[in-house]
Amino acid sequence: MSISESDVRHVALLARLALTDEQVTRLQGELNSVLGHIEQMQKLDLSDVEPTSHSIPLRNVTRPDVIRPGLSRELALMNAPEAENGAFVIPRIVGVEEGA
Repeated sequence: MSISESDVRHVALLARLALTDEQVTRLQGELNSVLGHIEQMQKLDLSDVEPTSHSIPLRNVTRPDVIRPGLSRELALMNAPEAENGAFVIPRIVGVEEGA
């Protein structure tokens, strides 16, 4: 299977890419090269290969979920520009009309 110039232009249109004639020609060659490699891989006998979701084993690198004490309210609000009744005070952004 090979990609035609019109196929490249159609895909570029779908991707909203403005390509020059030179870019279309270059991409046509590159895409045909990729398809050639895929055709070679499709010829391989993989009947004895077990399907996998990853080519290498993965391990979880996150820390264990351990309960630990958090910040106190006073400590959390210590550097707040403005606080009131144990909460951050922020500028109102909903329901405010411009110039009001």
